[in-house]
Amino acid sequence: MRQTPLSLALGAALIASAHADTLPEFVGETIVVTPSRFAEPDGVRPANVTVISRREIEDNPATTLPAILADYAGIGARDLLGSNASNTTVDIRGFGAAAGQNTLVLVDGRRLNDVDLSGVVWSAIPLSAVERIEIVRGGASVLHGGGAVGGVVNIITRSPLGKPDAAGLSGRIGSFGTREVQAYGTLSGDDLGLTLTANRHRSDGYRDNNQNRQDSLAGDARWKRGDAEWILKFSGDSQHIRLPGARAVQPSIGQNDLVNDREGTSTPLDWAERDDRQLGLTGHTTFGAHAATVDLAYRNKAQAAYFDFGGFPDYRETDLDMISVSPRAKFRLANHTLIAGVDLSRWKYGMDLSISPTSISQPIHRVNATQHSVGAYVQDQFAASPDMVLSAGARIERFAIRASDVYDPLAPCAFFGCEFSGSAAPAGKQDEQEYAWELGARYRLSPLDSLYAKAGRSFRFATVDEIYETNASWNQEFQFLKPQTAHDAELGWETGTTRRGGRVALYAARVKDEIHLDPYSAGIGNTNLPPLTRYGMELEGRTGWGALQLSSAYTLAFARFTDGRYNGVDLEGKDVPLVPRHKLALNLAWQASEATRLTASANYVSRQYMDNDEPNTLGVRIPAYTVVDTRIEHRAGNWIWAAAINNLLDEAYYTYAVRSNFTPDRYAAYPLPGRHAWLSAEYRFR
Repeated sequence: MRQTPLSLALGAALIASAHADTLPEFVGETIVVTPSRFAEPDGVRPANVTVISRREIEDNPATTLPAILADYAGIGARDLLGSNASNTTVDIRGFGAAAGQNTLVLVDGRRLNDVDLSGVVWSAIPLSAVERIEIVRGGASVLHGGGAVGGVVNIITRSPLGKPDAAGLSGRIGSFGTREVQAYGTLSGDDLGLTLTANRHRSDGYRDNNQNRQDSLAGDARWKRGDAEWILKFSGDSQHIRLPGARAVQPSIGQNDLVNDREGTSTPLDWAERDDRQLGLTGHTTFGAHAATVDLAYRNKAQAAYFDFGGFPDYRETDLDMISVSPRAKFRLANHTLIAGVDLSRWKYGMDLSISPTSISQPIHRVNATQHSVGAYVQDQFAASPDMVLSAGARIERFAIRASDVYDPLAPCAFFGCEFSGSAAPAGKQDEQEYAWELGARYRLSPLDSLYAKAGRSFRFATVDEIYETNASWNQEFQFLKPQTAHDAELGWETGTTRRGGRVALYAARVKDEIHLDPYSAGIGNTNLPPLTRYGMELEGRTGWGALQLSSAYTLAFARFTDGRYNGVDLEGKDVPLVPRHKLALNLAWQASEATRLTASANYVSRQYMDNDEPNTLGVRIPAYTVVDTRIEHRAGNWIWAAAINNLLDEAYYTYAVRSNFTPDRYAAYPLPGRHAWLSAEYRFR
């Protein structure tokens, strides 16, 4: 608890230092897209927005997007493997195990969240292609639809327009046999531009059976003529990763794999692979003070995974197709800025289950599903005075899913059951309709200070992977769940400039029917949780002295059940698992010379309850930890050299653990790497 007053005092000092600037550099000069889905100055709308600049991305010692995001208030990152963010979940405002489906992740406005539970593939987005990251905290379903409950992360890639031609080649080597090479090139003009980026990553991993092999290619072509611009984006990546499983601890029998065999594996035969293809086309035009945009997107993801389950094998192949169309328009009428649009999306999902790759041609189960959603929204921003802005918005969205399961009793191992049930899940369907609303106000107290307030309702629907489970008799079934809804409110103060300033936000949210994946309870599958509430404070500050730049972020988060029972246990007043109470991040950047820059970051996360410990009775929690990373960069001509040490203090920590549902004192944890280092070199052609 001693960290709490320290962080508050530090944050207050940083915010107070904002008023030391005699020549203010307004935060509003930064252009953001996410709060309105149109480019506009930051600090205009009543929203809690953080923009991570290109310079901040380059300064960060981390090599993955989730690790960079975790340096900011209200955001946590939960990693299973410590391997290039391959199995990492980003959590905005404490959704714990359900974070992956309550944090909406976008790339240039297109959603990456899918109807399966495989999660966002952060490692497929090269850091060199990112221009900035926009974070909007709190419910944002009016503009972004289902899943934008905790917040939105929008990754904005770099435009090739209006820049000189460029090309580069970089390589990185590091601990655990890590090797990475990347090549990129940009052909640019005022009206036409093209960027290509190719990346190859290889690592043996921190643990046994932890190898990771990944290749990716991404392209961005843009054409601009007059008031119109067309953007074509395409990408593909493939990954093969070995899955080391968890380390088990059970004091009653003297077992502690975290101490005795931390780098070992309990699943030496498990693996997963994925091939992902994406194509997107955006057309944008302005006509006077008005603007219109249409987004078209297609994505295909083919996955395969093998789990041995102690001699009861499970092999599955899934294929997912997604098509979306999103037209929208912005109109400026007197003191009003009106935004209206429609989002249409269709997912087609197929999964074959068998016992091995050799028998998948005749699967035991063949699951097919289609999911459709249609949403329409409108938002109005009204400038009541030069210093006061009011906003109001609403959305209605229809959702439909159709699912079927075919069981083949003649398939290999089907007759004996293996771990699959001996019958097909009855075909099912679900049709739902939900709505969202939002009210907000922003008042500029001075050229450096603004107050804002917002309130709203958000929602999300269950995904395909969340409805195909077993019942109490271990027979397959489609378990359709109620839509999840949330009401949230927030009050905040922002102050300062891009170099010195900060923000304070107080928030509260009430969540009803939260959708919860429960693969650890026999015959239960998924469920809607009892009501719960989330509330807390977020504080960010930044300041600088000459060549030094310091920033800090502190989060105080509460997530508790307010009523109801789960698995026969009264949950009223219990803390939600996987939500730390305190989180503190410090970042320091020092421009030692014109060519040399040193950066360091420190992240403290307090203890938290383990997944599946909703009753809070295990008696053991995920321990608090502090991770320190350092980096040095030196530029010499066309060369950029960099070196980093991650987890400098060699902290033995983990960010995810799950309680056993069958053995009272048993749990399993996923240990993350100790001290490790890397060295990189980049040559930029001019």
